[in-house]
Parts: sequence; structure tokens; C-alpha cells
Amino acid sequence: MKIPNHVAIILDGNGRWAKSKGMPRNYGHTVGAKNVETVCKAANELGIKYLTLYAFSTENWNRPESEVEALMTLLESYLKNCIKTADKNNMRVRVIGEISRLSERFQKKIEELESASSSNTGLNLTIAINYGSRDEMLRAMKQVISDHDNGLLNIDDLDVDKFSSYLDTRDLPDPDLLIRTSGEQRLSNYLLWQLAYTEFYFTDVPWPDFHKAELEEAVRAYNNRDRRFGALKNEE
Repeated sequence: MKIPNHVAIILDGNGRWAKSKGMPRNYGHTVGAKNVETVCKAANELGIKYLTLYAFSTENWNRPESEVEALMTLLESYLKNCIKTADKNNMRVRVIGEISRLSERFQKKIEELESASSSNTGLNLTIAINYGSRDEMLRAMKQVISDHDNGLLNIDDLDVDKFSSYLDTRDLPDPDLLIRTSGEQRLSNYLLWQLAYTEFYFTDVPWPDFHKAELEEAVRAYNNRDRRFGALKNEE
């Protein structure tokens, strides 16, 4: 079975999962956060090299203030604990998104985690926090214009690869497989540039119930697609 090198996941369904159990939405987010380590372990065991998770989007700020505060607290706590998890599992962790909107304390935790795990050689985990693909591309284009105006970039040198180097994902290969949990079938402003040739897999299973068996099923579905491996460059 061919294992995708890079899997991106939209973590969806925490709130609905909690509601189905008669629990508050924040309970679903807590259980969903705990499930990240389970899926990271499963991805590593399958031989997946890169895993990118959509944790908090630029649009998520529009949720009720109490839910946003709870999510921020949960994410901060997760990143703090993730230093030990990354060390235990030889996992490198990076964060993408516009982190300047986050608190200074939150930003410091991100810096500490990225620094502490930078030499690890196992699974490459990327967490998208305050990330939106349109925002990412606008920030990239502003930097392109700035570099051009400052004589650092010749506009004739701007091509797909050069523009990609301005994106948050500049150090990552494009995803081979995108998974969205909990039945929704939309991209929600996630990695729009990077998903140009990615296979999509949608499942009704909510994120808190998405474990190794569900990941294996997604990889099997990926293998059943007519990817024409080796021909994608020609397709472009």
C-alpha cells in the first residue's frame, strides 16, 4: 500500500460530538485536543512523514467569545504539554498562521515548542492556528511587493515555486491527501494554494472518534484513486 507523504486534516465535529452526548461544546474540544496525539501516533506508525492539522481558523474568531477563550486556553495548554510529547515521540512541531494576533504568552509557547523540537527527526507535525489561506496569500503577496520595491526580487523571477517560498508552508511538501471529518465537504479556507493536486477524503466520523482505523481507511481510499503517480508534473 502506498502511504501518502503528507496528510492534511480539517478537524471538524467536536461541538456536535459533544452535543450528541449531552455535553457542552467545550468538552468536545477538550476530547478533540487529546485525540491529536492518538492520530499523530497512528500516522507515524503508518509511515506518514508530514501531518498538518487545522486547529483554529481566521474565521473562528467569529464564534461566541466564551468558546474562543476556551479554545485559546486549550490550545495554549496543548502546546505547553506538546514539548514533552514531541520529545517522547521524536516529533518535530511547527505552527503556521498569523500568530501576531495571539497573546505574547501564546507566541512564546509557540517559539519554545518549535525550538525544542527542531532537531527531532520523526513525524513532522504542523498545527494551523489563526490560519486562513486567503490571509496567507495576501501576506505573501505583500511581502513579494515589499521585496520587489526594495530590490530583493525581480518580478520576472516570480513563478509558482518562488511564490510558494513566501507562504507559511514554505518548508513543507504539498499535501497528498486531505481529510475532513464529521461529514462536511468544503475546504473552509484551508491550504487553497497547496491543495491544487491533493486527493480529498470526507468522512462522517467526528474528530473525537477519528482514530487509527479511520486513518487507515482514508489511506486505503487514497490508494484506490487513479493518481497516475509520476505524471502529476505533466498534468500541470
